[in-house]
Amino acid sequence: MKCPYCGEENTKVIDSRPAEENNAIRRRRQCGKCQKRFTTYEKVETIPLIVIKKDNIREPYDRGKIEGGILRSCHKRPVSYEQINAAVEDIENAVFNMEQKEISSTVIGELVMERLKKLDQVAYVRFASVYREFKDVSTFMEELAKLLK
Repeated sequence: MKCPYCGEENTKVIDSRPAEENNAIRRRRQCGKCQKRFTTYEKVETIPLIVIKKDNIREPYDRGKIEGGILRSCHKRPVSYEQINAAVEDIENAVFNMEQKEISSTVIGELVMERLKKLDQVAYVRFASVYREFKDVSTFMEELAKLLK
């Protein structure tokens, strides 16, 4: 592993431990030349996943998009980053456990909504209002009525 500071290829592992609920290994490394330390993560390589958007455009799966949507929905809500990260992990695990090469963005959106409903109801409504593209107040109220049942 090359040192990100000086480019030296001689680095040594000084600590290894499980990360991301035993789905990855976190390694602390030290450069043999500049002595700086850095962290790397080792994960199992999964099948490349393609997301089919609503307009039928295909693009590579991007975990950051799920995380960004949830972060925006939980803005100024009493939800910790650990809870958000756990939700993203759960959604990502569900997506990859489907073992498909292509998945609809609709399926991912529904998984996000399901998880947000359990996490924070205001965040759920925020996400739903963008995801479901509410056109007027009545469709918004219908979604709220579903939530209250």
